[in-house]
Amino acid sequence: MSLLLLLLLPFVGSAVAALLPTGARNIESTWAALVALAVAVPLALLYPDVRDAGVVSERLVWLPSLGLDLVVRLDGFAWMFAMLVAGMGVLVVMYARYYLSPEDPAARFYSLLLGFMGAMLGVVVSGNLLQLVLFWELTSVFSFLLIGYWHHRQDARRGARMAFTVTATGGLALLAGVLLLGHIVGSYELDAVLKAGDVVRGHALYPAALVLVLLGALTKSAQFPFHFWLPHAMAAPTPVSAYLHSATMVKAGVFLLARLWPVLAGTDEWFWIVGGAGLVTLLLGAYAAMFQNDLKGLLAYSTISHLGLITLLLGLNSPLAAVAAVFHMMNHATFKASLFMSVGIIDHETGSRDMRRLDGLFRSMPITGTLAIVACGAMAGVPLLNGFLSKEMFFAETVFISAHPWVEFGLPLAATLAGVFAVVYSLRFGHDVFFGPPAQGLPRQAHEPVHWMRVPVELLVLACVVVGSAPAWSVGPVLAVAAAPVVGSTLPAYSLAVWHGFNTPLLMSLVALAGGIVIYRRFAARFKARALRSTPLIHRLDGKRLFERALALATALARRGLRLASTRRLQPQLLWMLVIAGATALGSALVVPLAWGDRARVPVTPEFVLLWLIGGAAAVGAAWQAKFHRLAALAMLSVTGLVMCLTFAWFSAPDLALTQLAVEVVTTVLFLLGLRWLPRRREQDDPRTRRRAQWRRGRDFVLALLVGAGLAALSYAMLTRQAPQSISPFFIEQALPKGGGTNVVNVMLVDFRGFDTLGEITVLGIVGLTVYALLRRFRPPREVIGRPPQQRVVPEGEQSDLPDRPDTSDAATGYLLVPAVLVQLLLPVAGVFAFHLFMRGHNEPGGGFVAGLVMAIAFIAQYMVGGTRWVEDRMPLQPPRWIAIGLLIALATGAGALVVGHPFLTTHTAHVTLPGIGLIHLPTAALFDLGVFAVVLGSTLLLLTSLAHQSLRVRRKPANTSAAGEAR
Repeated sequence: MSLLLLLLLPFVGSAVAALLPTGARNIESTWAALVALAVAVPLALLYPDVRDAGVVSERLVWLPSLGLDLVVRLDGFAWMFAMLVAGMGVLVVMYARYYLSPEDPAARFYSLLLGFMGAMLGVVVSGNLLQLVLFWELTSVFSFLLIGYWHHRQDARRGARMAFTVTATGGLALLAGVLLLGHIVGSYELDAVLKAGDVVRGHALYPAALVLVLLGALTKSAQFPFHFWLPHAMAAPTPVSAYLHSATMVKAGVFLLARLWPVLAGTDEWFWIVGGAGLVTLLLGAYAAMFQNDLKGLLAYSTISHLGLITLLLGLNSPLAAVAAVFHMMNHATFKASLFMSVGIIDHETGSRDMRRLDGLFRSMPITGTLAIVACGAMAGVPLLNGFLSKEMFFAETVFISAHPWVEFGLPLAATLAGVFAVVYSLRFGHDVFFGPPAQGLPRQAHEPVHWMRVPVELLVLACVVVGSAPAWSVGPVLAVAAAPVVGSTLPAYSLAVWHGFNTPLLMSLVALAGGIVIYRRFAARFKARALRSTPLIHRLDGKRLFERALALATALARRGLRLASTRRLQPQLLWMLVIAGATALGSALVVPLAWGDRARVPVTPEFVLLWLIGGAAAVGAAWQAKFHRLAALAMLSVTGLVMCLTFAWFSAPDLALTQLAVEVVTTVLFLLGLRWLPRRREQDDPRTRRRAQWRRGRDFVLALLVGAGLAALSYAMLTRQAPQSISPFFIEQALPKGGGTNVVNVMLVDFRGFDTLGEITVLGIVGLTVYALLRRFRPPREVIGRPPQQRVVPEGEQSDLPDRPDTSDAATGYLLVPAVLVQLLLPVAGVFAFHLFMRGHNEPGGGFVAGLVMAIAFIAQYMVGGTRWVEDRMPLQPPRWIAIGLLIALATGAGALVVGHPFLTTHTAHVTLPGIGLIHLPTAALFDLGVFAVVLGSTLLLLTSLAHQSLRVRRKPANTSAAGEAR
């Protein structure tokens, strides 16, 4: 099966899951499980292809000149992690079917879970570093939504915000680091980067790239000092914790460290930063876990500790330590996911996770208790379980390290101390919960869950036992395949035997087990004391408090800066925008002097000079009339726009002229609708106020002259220079053979620069929807609307949010009926003209953009003469659907090229002979242009009708309506 399809499958499954009926839990869970299986099974079948240092890759060409292709790359390490993501996803989906309450929106849960699976798979199999960063940020987005799944809970909302803020900020740092790596190597391709380790480590930018990449990795894997977000993410449902916070998302950081280990490791900077962060996190997480009374809190801090262990191993600059890190990634996922699921079962069947209330559950839940105790043994490093093997390899690496003397002495002691802490918190979980007197006063009577809810736990615990008892047979080949790409060379010699004789690592394991048991027995009562509400010694180092204070400080500073530098009035905003832009341009002109070029000048013609004298006079008149009569100013402004249209036509740019003309009409309508919201002006009696207004108008006049003269000078300088290498001949020559059209402008928009156009129509659709969302719930106060217009006078320079009351008299209604008939007759004519512009656009002036504007103008005319309600009742256009349909058509056109093996949005032209018509050319770009037409039509209608609804918000009163009835 294609790797690209495997990567796409979870996202398709996520979209389908979101559309499933909310109450059908069996259908939703079955669909999610089938999608996860459809990913896991083909991945498992790819094992022979990656077994002998093989690499499976696929490439989708996108922007090869910029090194931006969609590359899917699967080697042994990526295969192991992908199997972890997909296989654990199957188990979590099965478990969630019985964990979620019937009241929970399961469709949303499985949709988000599958979306996260796709994002995590994208991180694992990305063969391009920029592509990896994209999926990296997607994991942050989906984890935010999953942590906040129970959005009615405040702790879930806060935990989701904290996790997203920390990990997404780290993702931005990672992006900067990846850009530096690409600059150093000269490519963003993962294969090229992995082969350039010596070049990267020897480059002057290596320290900066290292720090930025590590910020991304350490924040994602909750390493010190960014560890505080993970315990607060436990507000998520337990299946989310089992999947994201033990097996997948939090391991994305250590995955990246291992993925780039051949490139970035091997230096002192790597050793001290990565190793130091890992060591502190290992000890801090294990110590804090001992004092947690919430079961998920205990597992959260233990997860932080084990991630610190993996990070420390990767930071030791030893190939054997890297192998041990990969091994512990696999082992930790199995026993920690099983423990999270066990906690979910306990919470589901007893109604509590508080260890101070839970006792003696083994009597009522013997099977669950046995499974959880075995998983706790693996977490503590008990022999014959998988956690013991990787932890013993960790101990061996700390013993045989070659470094500074105090590191050689202190590192084994720290590792042993962390092992002692691990035994203590494992005993707290296993002994305090399942042994002792029966618990009293639980919300629910404890009992075993349904068997299928326990099956994922049983499979994971079985894996812990099998790997711990027969490691060479069960996991040896997989570990060798996964570790080889990390080491980047020949694997070091290592043994997965259960017994290596009496040696220092075994002694450290025994000391950790014995020390943990002694400490637990000595302080068991204090650990479980109800009065123990904080972690001793480090309770003041509360990361959550520091984060919230920093967030509050940043918010306060932002608000203060906003008050100082911003205003709600439009005029000062425009003033500062022009001043800053002008100052920037002036500074640039001082650095690079503005000089005219030697290009031949076009002779001046009297007609063109007269045209622009008219346009300039209209512009000055618009500025002057704005003081007295805004409608007259708008009319003169339209004359200036018409002069611009004629200028485009004068210089042989009919496409621009036609589009500009349509835009002018739409803009004029927009201004007409907006005039209602502008305040009325009155002359000021106060001389000082009058002088202030005159000074303000004079200032604006001078600023307008300076900015206009500067832009004119800049335009003249650019137009008189010789272009060093013109690109116009290429487009003129290739428009017909490669784009299938003779209209070069339209071919550029829908083919050569089609991706730019796709982005532009997407932005246009977003703007339309945003304006609609802002205005659709706005209602002017009734008592304000009822006032006579002459009472709502606002001084000049101020703004008002209050509309004038529209004329609701019968005379006005009758007056509108006459032009309405004529405008309705123009609608089919405008439709035919828009169709004509659309069909001729690929070879003659026209196209989907101007056709959409013309059609929008026709519909707006209907709204203006008949009212929004009149038109909606007879012609429900539903502009948001036009936007959605247009974007889907444009995307489908681009995806169609991908299906046949061509780059995105590649145009193909078919030649078809139709009876009675003859030979016609049907370019696929016309379909893309159809999408442009739909988006432009929908967005324009949505923008203008949103404003029109506000202007026509007061309904016309029927003739027989009484004043009392209107008041009601």
